[in-house]
Amino acid sequence: MAFICGTGKHRRPGRVKRTTTNAVGVAALTTTGVIGTLASPALAADTSVEQTGLIPVITIGDSVAEQIDAQAAAQQQAADEAAAEKKAEEATRKRAAEKAKKEREAKERAAREAERKRLNSFVPPITGSYISTGYKAGGSLWSSGSHTGVDFHAASGTTVHAVGSGTVVTAGWGGAYGNQVVIKMHDGTYTMYGHLSSVGVSVGQTVTPGQRIGVSGATGNTTGPHLHFEARTTSEYGSDIDPVAYLRSHGVNV
Repeated sequence: MAFICGTGKHRRPGRVKRTTTNAVGVAALTTTGVIGTLASPALAADTSVEQTGLIPVITIGDSVAEQIDAQAAAQQQAADEAAAEKKAEEATRKRAAEKAKKEREAKERAAREAERKRLNSFVPPITGSYISTGYKAGGSLWSSGSHTGVDFHAASGTTVHAVGSGTVVTAGWGGAYGNQVVIKMHDGTYTMYGHLSSVGVSVGQTVTPGQRIGVSGATGNTTGPHLHFEARTTSEYGSDIDPVAYLRSHGVNV
């Protein structure tokens, strides 16, 4: 009596090295360029298609699986290295920006300090000159009986400088002093510049050390062109103090 096996029902399946799990992995790797490996002769020699009557499943050998794992590992390593490089570049940029900021702030501080020192410094009223008549010199030339300031030698038209920072409180005709400028200094004292041929500042104007405030001359009661300079405790005549000691106390040797 003959027995006939039903087609596809009791037939033993062919040799399978990897099952559905590997098939899913292969399907996923088709989007990453691995499908090129599957088409190689090595794969053709080591793969088979299982006919189950359902969906064809591709099975792969161990050597191809190892290649896929190695490729995935290499891709992951490349991604990690790229991320690390990007992080290092960002850290470098951040350090450079912080360094530039610190250098800029240091320069700004240095500039402010230099300006502060400049504004607090003093200079002679006439550059390269000397005192021709000293403080408290006696004689009939002065109504008080003595010289209330010092005279700096200067030809007519010589530039006269503010000796320090301050605000102009008088600018114009001053009787016996001729054209004069009186400046209230930042330390609360006053300086006066007399016998000017012309005045170059106005009342209320702020001046800085070395700024041009006028030019020397021979206006008012004088025997010739020069600069009469006084240091005072107030803006008024009669409050004079030793102008040489005053200038020297502010670092100016005359």
